[in-house]
Amino acid sequence: MRAAGDIAPGDRCPCFSGDVYSACCGPLLGGASAPTAVRLMRSRYTAFALGDTDHLRATWHPSTRPHDIEIDDGLVWRRLVIVGTDGGGPFDNDGVVEFEAFWRQGDERGVMHERSRFARVERRWLYVDGDVTPATKLEG
Repeated sequence: MRAAGDIAPGDRCPCFSGDVYSACCGPLLGGASAPTAVRLMRSRYTAFALGDTDHLRATWHPSTRPHDIEIDDGLVWRRLVIVGTDGGGPFDNDGVVEFEAFWRQGDERGVMHERSRFARVERRWLYVDGDVTPATKLEG
């Protein structure tokens, strides 16, 4: 797992947006508000990849936020693919982001598929919950 200090502002963002960290997820992990649900989803993926539980906690809706957030140090998040969105724009109050997150742990590789629900509360997007398809192990 990489730490936030391991990423230079000019490095590509871990969320695979194609943008640099300082123009993508960096400001959100620093406390800026996400303008859309998909931007928040990307920042949360980056937070998981970097082990930033403070960002995860701050962007989780209080009604569903777990008391403890544990991140498996042996799990490496390799790639994020946004499959689709429903709502979640700058003028919406809720939204859904469907994504696939590819991972590696030791010699195993796999993909997690989730439809995440988001709500905008007091002009800030928050992760509410999601429907997760059991992780699929990949061959090769």
